[in-house]
Amino acid sequence: MPQKKLTVNRSSFGHRLWYAVCHPERVPAYVRRAGRDAWLRLRSRDHVSYYRAVMKSDTARNPRSAVGSKSDKGWQHLGAVQFDYLVKHGLNPEDRMLEIGCGNLRAGWRFIEYLEPENYYGIDISPDILFAAQETVATKKLQDKLPRLTPVRDLTFSFLPDSFFRVVHAHSVFSHSPLSVIDQCLANVGRIMTSDGWFDFTYDRTEDQEHQVLREDFYYRTETLVALAEKHGLKAEFMEDWERSKHGQSKIRVTHANPASEA
Repeated sequence: MPQKKLTVNRSSFGHRLWYAVCHPERVPAYVRRAGRDAWLRLRSRDHVSYYRAVMKSDTARNPRSAVGSKSDKGWQHLGAVQFDYLVKHGLNPEDRMLEIGCGNLRAGWRFIEYLEPENYYGIDISPDILFAAQETVATKKLQDKLPRLTPVRDLTFSFLPDSFFRVVHAHSVFSHSPLSVIDQCLANVGRIMTSDGWFDFTYDRTEDQEHQVLREDFYYRTETLVALAEKHGLKAEFMEDWERSKHGQSKIRVTHANPASEA
């Protein structure tokens, strides 16, 4: 399936003006978001602390909206799409899985239910969204599966053991991350993956100038992220079949470049 063309620069003045003319009803929300961005930028020492504050603000209003789902139906659907894709592509009940940016377990509760007890690990930079994740575990009656839900300050995974996870997953994390955060993740994720392990992540793809909007939405070329993975001794593959999920983001799968040497 050919890659779709994505050449819009959403940060340009021309695009913002066109968008405001076409969608005047959305202008007030954008202005509020821009004001919040300016305020939090002054109070935050780095991007992670900035986005933690964003999540705190969004979660206080609506935990499901905070992870990008405007309705319960959308929350359920997107969680199912993620779950079905990973199971179809190799996730087994006996696998140990790490979900980066697990949020309020939009997909995570399905992984917890599917995996054997104690095999699901979820991390997030937002303690507030993890409180909502605990509520999801209770609502879905998954306490006996003993999921691990842990807040983190960065993506170094320093508290996790070597060669531990066969599956690592990050949905809508890199779409909110500057390249320095992605680089940190890719520099460290290989250590915690088993020799046959893999790391799936989604991102907002552009085929033109890479850009960001209000430090919350980042758009990258595929070749930039592939090269970054290769810099850290990893192999990266663009997942063309994921595009058919019509989620709006793209997906890359990362594996060890030389799995035999990692065993």
